[in-house]
Amino acid sequence: MSWFNRIIVSILPWFPKQFVWIFSKRYIAGKTIEDAIQQSKVLNKLGCRVTLDVLGEDITTLQEAEEEKKECLRVLQAIHDSGIDGSLSVKLTSIGLIIDKETCYQHVRDIVQRAKELDNFVRIDMEDVTTTDDTLDIYRRLRKDFDNMGTVVQAYLKRTPEDVQALIDIGLSNLRLCKGIYDESPEVAFKDKDKIRDQFVEIVYMNLKSSSYSGIATHDKGVISRSLVMLEQQNIPKDQYEFQMLLGVTEKLRQQLVGDGHGMRVYVPYGVHWFGYCMRRMKENPMLVGHIIKNLFVRG
Repeated sequence: MSWFNRIIVSILPWFPKQFVWIFSKRYIAGKTIEDAIQQSKVLNKLGCRVTLDVLGEDITTLQEAEEEKKECLRVLQAIHDSGIDGSLSVKLTSIGLIIDKETCYQHVRDIVQRAKELDNFVRIDMEDVTTTDDTLDIYRRLRKDFDNMGTVVQAYLKRTPEDVQALIDIGLSNLRLCKGIYDESPEVAFKDKDKIRDQFVEIVYMNLKSSSYSGIATHDKGVISRSLVMLEQQNIPKDQYEFQMLLGVTEKLRQQLVGDGHGMRVYVPYGVHWFGYCMRRMKENPMLVGHIIKNLFVRG
């Protein structure tokens, strides 16, 4: 069945977006803040914290970057007003990183400042490898003034253990640890799945051993099992880590971890720029398409 799923994923970009939305809406809260807040309330009742993400990577002008910043500020206010247990994730390309780095820096500074005023937290997402250095640079600059923020590292990049150690050495390693989903060159990224898993567990261990906060962001049962063993062996307190998962993915496993008393945060994306995000997720895991098609037929 996997060949069929890959074919579907390869041709989806040629279909009308409304058709692709059928395949995507399970993994997107909706197109408005109200949609995201409503979904977050449901997840909170299930014992999950959330991080909201305004989808806006496709912007091409500084005016659009300004609007995305304003949307992030509205999200922080909506989280505060609604009382949900949630924070904000920000992709720097959505607020102008590729267009003008210093403008982007000021935008994210404004966002983190507002989060501080509202007693909230901002996670700077990691994107493709062309943005890694600039993302880490902006993160380090901001952490000189703010402690209510963290960033992300990707286990499939060969450079990642060095990046993690560098952040640990300067006391800035509040990290979401994930595998990574961008299609990178084998010169900079591992392609072997077992190697990626091994490096994932390695960086989790590095971060936990340093007493740094760790968001263990994976749906891989093997990696989760190895992480659980590590947490027990190292006697890691539950306020030093949380597991993190995407909206709509491995929900049974998610709730099992919640039931066992582990912290869980669900990544809740929303917004009008949903198409690129969904295509990346489906290319990363074509089996998602098979599950969606099956659900469509089963539910009629």
